[in-house]
Amino acid sequence: MATTNDIKNGAVLNLDGQLWNVIEFQHVKPGKGGAFVRTKMKNVMSGKVVDKTFNAGTKIDFANVDRREYTYLYAEADGYVFMDTSDYDQINVPATIVGDAKNFMLENQNVQMALHDGTPLYIELPASVVLEVTYTEPGLQGDRSTGGTKAATVETGYEIQVPLFLETGTKVKVDTRDGGYLGRVND
Repeated sequence: MATTNDIKNGAVLNLDGQLWNVIEFQHVKPGKGGAFVRTKMKNVMSGKVVDKTFNAGTKIDFANVDRREYTYLYAEADGYVFMDTSDYDQINVPATIVGDAKNFMLENQNVQMALHDGTPLYIELPASVVLEVTYTEPGLQGDRSTGGTKAATVETGYEIQVPLFLETGTKVKVDTRDGGYLGRVND
């Protein structure tokens, strides 16, 4: 059995029958008293984030999580279909597990999927993706009432804020963590 000394970012712990993903951790050795490990963890199923402190050396149970590369194929009424890139098996993933990743996924795009005993837990996208703007209002150079940005719809149907000079058909780089505009992409 592993101890708190083995905790790393991205590790998945099994605590009281629930799976928790370690977002960040810190080993603390105060001048007085025993060392401890301070963690910030996210519940894999509910998405709830909590802070938890463990005494150093405490035995903990790591969940067996398999991270594999999958290709996003298409959306169905009850979820999304992905294909394992190593053995070409297809898997249907419920929309609740895909979550906000749907806003940045294009067909035939590769993603990392974490599975526990064959059950999909969550999807990891690259830090940024390139998407095409499918609709945006024309921006007027003198219009600064909105701070120099306007709404634009990208090819996945998601709406982001972009600078006024961008037009429909422009490819942009989008941050998958917060949906922020990162820049224009030249072909």
